[in-house]
Amino acid sequence: MEKGEATAIDIMERKGKAPLLGARAASFKRSAAIFDLILRISAATAALAATITMGTTEQTLPFFTQFFQFQASYEDLPTFTFFVIAMSIATGYLVLSVPFSIACVARPLIVGPRLLLIFCDTLTVTLATSAAASSAAIVYLAHDGNSASNWLPICQQYGDFCQRMSGAVVAGFISVALLVVMVLLSALALRKH
Repeated sequence: MEKGEATAIDIMERKGKAPLLGARAASFKRSAAIFDLILRISAATAALAATITMGTTEQTLPFFTQFFQFQASYEDLPTFTFFVIAMSIATGYLVLSVPFSIACVARPLIVGPRLLLIFCDTLTVTLATSAAASSAAIVYLAHDGNSASNWLPICQQYGDFCQRMSGAVVAGFISVALLVVMVLLSALALRKH
């Protein structure tokens, strides 16, 4: 009998330790999933703001008469068109990925949705970074120009246009930063304890 009781005590001790470790891991993963959901909604908002701001950017300068005018629009530069398309894709993905993020909150120990999110988030980071970086280069040229290439700065004439372009690029980089944090957070949550 003593041998059976000792075995029962050992089993109970092991049962007591295992759920505590599993509960701690599940609690961390649930907190990470909630933070991921908040970051995902924030990144979608920033990407949507960048898309709308750049997509509605245009300015018309009258010359001497209303028949002779200068106009600047985001569609004039292919880089800004790429920015609008890429950020709208990022926005769409971030909105569509919210249910998967909610699934990670509801069941923090499942691995499949988290792996899918980390893979797709990495692709979205790449797309959004390339769009924001190429647009930042054009915005820099619009503000400062390049005398070696005979590119004159246009922001003295098109002030509102340049302000909106700069704001859209900043919102794009905020979205990129939030996406990077989401990738790191997902990688940390996938780590085994």
